[in-house]
Amino acid sequence: MKKEKFETIAVRGQMERSQYMEHSSPIYLSSSFVFEDAEDMRASFAEEKERNIYSRYANPNTTEFIDKVCRMEGAESGFAFASGMAAVFSTFAALLNSGDHIIAARSIFGATHTLLTNILPKWNISHSYFKYNELESIESLIGPGTKILYAETPTNPGVDVLDLEALGQIAKKNNLLLVIDNCFASPYLQQPIKYGADLVIHSGTKLMDGQGRVLAGVTVGSAELIEKIYKFSRTTGPALSPFNSWILSKSLETLSIRVDRHCENALKLAGYLESHPKVNWVKYPFLKSHPQYHLAKKQMKAGGCVVAFEIKGGLGAGRSFFDAIEMLSLSANLGDSRSIVTHPASTTHSKLTAEERQETGITDGMVRVSVGLEHIDDIISDINKALEG
Repeated sequence: MKKEKFETIAVRGQMERSQYMEHSSPIYLSSSFVFEDAEDMRASFAEEKERNIYSRYANPNTTEFIDKVCRMEGAESGFAFASGMAAVFSTFAALLNSGDHIIAARSIFGATHTLLTNILPKWNISHSYFKYNELESIESLIGPGTKILYAETPTNPGVDVLDLEALGQIAKKNNLLLVIDNCFASPYLQQPIKYGADLVIHSGTKLMDGQGRVLAGVTVGSAELIEKIYKFSRTTGPALSPFNSWILSKSLETLSIRVDRHCENALKLAGYLESHPKVNWVKYPFLKSHPQYHLAKKQMKAGGCVVAFEIKGGLGAGRSFFDAIEMLSLSANLGDSRSIVTHPASTTHSKLTAEERQETGITDGMVRVSVGLEHIDDIISDINKALEG
């Protein structure tokens, strides 16, 4: 069978039509499903047949969404969650036991850092950090209880790029599970499984939805690992709702078109900011000045929607910039059709200490821009006016 292209999978990867022969998948807003007879009920609960039982386990809309993401990422199976952090937590909780150990890149989302430092230690699950550009230090952190190697790439919020192939080799050599948060890239720009990842996590809230409407998360990967995550999650209940699954599956139909525009706009904005007299530095994976530019070109189709830069003048200048923004939204989300500016030090990474933020390159003057789909001239004009004060 001919392998379909990414865009075709996104548009045509829908469930079988019902007897009504609908062209677009319907929403199955049903908490449960009925059985033909006693034997059908028994066999279904005994998992002797694949069928829908209860929407906390599976639902036609959720299955359609998961199947699309699996085909996009090259994964065998998956499970969808009510949020991206539900996906991160449930993946860790399903695969780890008391006494186990995680090695994670130091540059990660603030809530994931809190999970590793404040929540998982309650169950005697420990962690060690490595710097994104010091992969050679990973093996020195491995102990008898180490089970998972975890990273985001590009990172949040500094858009640094980690070498997926090198991470895959380290994980395989040391019998570790490689788990990659692929949220900033989306499966359109990057497929970590190609480089050795065992599991890939997404916050569907971001580029997958793309319009700031729903919360969602999804983990995809090997069928063996997903089975463990599924059994944990059907009991603990972090499942994605049918309605949000339907929204996301429809959103994926336009993912490639939207992300192409995001990346085009982001690269133009990064280039403009690089020459602005009130900006200290700019980081964007496909900007030639980015430290991992060649690595980004190797493992990503384009640079993504996020641009990070630092305003001259520190915290005071930063506050003035945010107060002067007119069109762009002040929000903590990203991947939205509307451009968003965020101050990581006081929002998404505010739970980190000043020292921890310094370790990850988050300065008081850093700005994270999620570049949207507006005309690039209007985006640049709004940012320029705010910079000029």
